[in-house]
Amino acid sequence: MSAPAALNPATLQAMADFPRQLELFYAAIPESHRNWTPSSWDGIPSETFSALGQVCHVRDIEIDGYHVRIQRTLAEDKPLLVSLDGYELERERAYATADAREALAAFRAARAKTMEMLAGLTPDALERRAEFEGYGALTLRSLVHYLCSHDQQHLAGLQWLLGKIDASRAASALDLPA
Repeated sequence: MSAPAALNPATLQAMADFPRQLELFYAAIPESHRNWTPSSWDGIPSETFSALGQVCHVRDIEIDGYHVRIQRTLAEDKPLLVSLDGYELERERAYATADAREALAAFRAARAKTMEMLAGLTPDALERRAEFEGYGALTLRSLVHYLCSHDQQHLAGLQWLLGKIDASRAASALDLPA
């Protein structure tokens, strides 16, 4: 059996760059549409949050989800990692009234902490095992890939919202349903 590998450099780079991309994608959303929701969510590649909700969601999942999951996987023997209900967090934390600049800054700080948590982990630490509710058995390395995948889903969600915003404007101009 070969020795366990370190984290994938492309994954780490994508994670490190995600706060910048999130800020750019969010800035592309017209200010008038940051809390807008489409009449249909069919085809969205992420959870059904407004653009502001997408930002608040990734902030909360980073802090309340992945920080806890990483810490527990490193400290405990095969912990059960809970899945968080993003829609419950949205209701409890009133995403629609959040300050986007504060949410983006909090996310940027949270991602920096995540990167610090992952820096210097040994290949053996990355092989630590856990059970993730809804995902099954995994290693810490698996968890990092799931986090990066979650990032990509929300970038895609923001792009999808931009498409729906443009489509609704086009439909309005032609007096067609969006």
